[in-house]
Amino acid sequence: MNGHDRRTTLARDDLASADLEGLVRAIRYIEPTLARVIRPSVAVRESADPAAGQVDQLLFGELFDRIDDVGGRAFGQARRDGYVGFLEANALSTDLREPSHRVSALRTFGFEAPSIKSPAVGHLSINSLVEVIDENVSLARVADFGWVPKGHLTPVGIFATDPAAIAEKFVGAPYLWGGRDSIGLDCSGLVQQSLYACGRACPRDSDQQALLGREAPRSALRRGDLVFWRGHVGMMLDEERLIHANGYHMAVAVEPLAAAVDRIKSLEDRLPIAWRRL
Repeated sequence: MNGHDRRTTLARDDLASADLEGLVRAIRYIEPTLARVIRPSVAVRESADPAAGQVDQLLFGELFDRIDDVGGRAFGQARRDGYVGFLEANALSTDLREPSHRVSALRTFGFEAPSIKSPAVGHLSINSLVEVIDENVSLARVADFGWVPKGHLTPVGIFATDPAAIAEKFVGAPYLWGGRDSIGLDCSGLVQQSLYACGRACPRDSDQQALLGREAPRSALRRGDLVFWRGHVGMMLDEERLIHANGYHMAVAVEPLAAAVDRIKSLEDRLPIAWRRL
């Protein structure tokens, strides 16, 4: 596609978003239709094949610019991080509700009725975007979902201040390639979720994240600094400890940076290539 990054360019060889006409070659140009995710999470895949690899994941309330449907799969681009791919069309709604709150707990359950003793309807993960349409003393009713604990929600526009503290909430969460919810996520998903919770924009993949901030001094790393390997990223908790979602532990884990460097060098012959301060 003429040098454009396929991950973040809303185009295929046969069609592209209307705003790319003259920039990207395609047979047809389509004006996107904006839709909203109405599931707790949905996989974004690299092709319309249901068995295709997951490259990203969208959360409840996030927006998606859609330009095609193929066999029950919508093709388009995530508004929040710009990633392009296919997701299940029935995970989307064209009823665009303005979010009033975001989920600030790592995970919260929703209930059918305004009582925690009523049946659970599912869970929402941190950074999901919701519209509160009713409330009682302890619960808030979320449009298209159910009643959730009010203490697990924060008004839109109010953010955490320490990305590393958000990352620590995920310790023990299973590793999942392309994931970014509380049930499973990958290394760049962990960094992205941590920055989102603090009101920071963040791209999806580690090579894109390596352009964030400025260079950090390797000999004086501090809390919140990012360490990059080829295809991997972690966040420093202090001058010595690293938190990262990784395939060795198959989970989000905390360990000394030196131990991670030695192991990755030994097993994969890779050394850190960048240190960034946000």
